[in-house]
Amino acid sequence: MKINIKENNKNVSEFNLLYDLVGWKAYDERISKIALDHTFYSVSVYDEDKIIGYGRLIGDTICFIYIQDVMVRPEYQSQKIGTLIMNTLLAKIKVLKKDNPSLRVYLGASKGKEKFYEKFGFIRRIDANLGYGMILY
Repeated sequence: MKINIKENNKNVSEFNLLYDLVGWKAYDERISKIALDHTFYSVSVYDEDKIIGYGRLIGDTICFIYIQDVMVRPEYQSQKIGTLIMNTLLAKIKVLKKDNPSLRVYLGASKGKEKFYEKFGFIRRIDANLGYGMILY
């Protein structure tokens, strides 16, 4: 395995491929393109030329930032690719925190993946007396 990382790659077909491979059902290409165009920072991980992982940051970058769409191909999971993605995103967040040390960093863990994010210091909102995270469909 020869791993390499690309920053701020806006390849819609790779993004949608990973969405499908992890079972999230990809968006229409037009919608994915707009989402990627509005992404502050992203990291794509490759094995040679094959996309195997992705993660991105969205938000205003001064008060709030969200870690979004951390995805790893199923056959590459449990091989530290997700950890590489998270460490890269958190390094970028560390730079952002120089402007505002109180920058709040959020993410929505997929069901059953909470322990993975807890390794990076994330806690459940309810444990921080902030209430439940909520969503509007």
